[in-house]
Amino acid sequence: MNRLRLAAESDQVMIRLHEDNDYENWYYHYQTRHPSKHKFDEGPLDLSRCTREWFQAIVHQHQQLAFQDISYVFGVFRRSDGAHLGVVDLSTLMRDHFQWGRLGYTIHNQFWRRGYAKESARLLLKLAFHHLHFHRIEAHIDTENLPSVKVAQSLGMTLECVREAFLFDFNEWRNCYIYYQNQESCDEK
Repeated sequence: MNRLRLAAESDQVMIRLHEDNDYENWYYHYQTRHPSKHKFDEGPLDLSRCTREWFQAIVHQHQQLAFQDISYVFGVFRRSDGAHLGVVDLSTLMRDHFQWGRLGYTIHNQFWRRGYAKESARLLLKLAFHHLHFHRIEAHIDTENLPSVKVAQSLGMTLECVREAFLFDFNEWRNCYIYYQNQESCDEK
């Protein structure tokens, strides 16, 4: 399979599609997460089924989804030492006359409050607008997830509305803030 090469970096972080040889780094930093700090923080995960073969299958699946322009899942790595900090992702909602996508971000909780979510999401927005040719990117954020709201605001995203009963999470339909950014507003920053 041909490998799609998409990456971006700043002074502190690099984002890129995961590779097969990221397994140990990925596993270690998921394994060393701190206990959950709030209901939107998964905390430590059960990694018992996360073998090297499982990880390689996920990497190849993510590559295929990127080739198909369905979704892009990027590992976030600290530039100073290569530590796996989390993931940022971009899902295609619609192309055609819309060029519309959705942004997501998850940083391992042992790395919170260092600006990594903002920095990696900013890099992903630039890739989305300038290399993947999206026009509009949204973040769909549970109205109770204030840390995520702060990230969207720090990126300069605009609050458009609240979509009621929009996301099924925690065994119920939950309200979401819709933050957005268009390419033109990203270029101005």
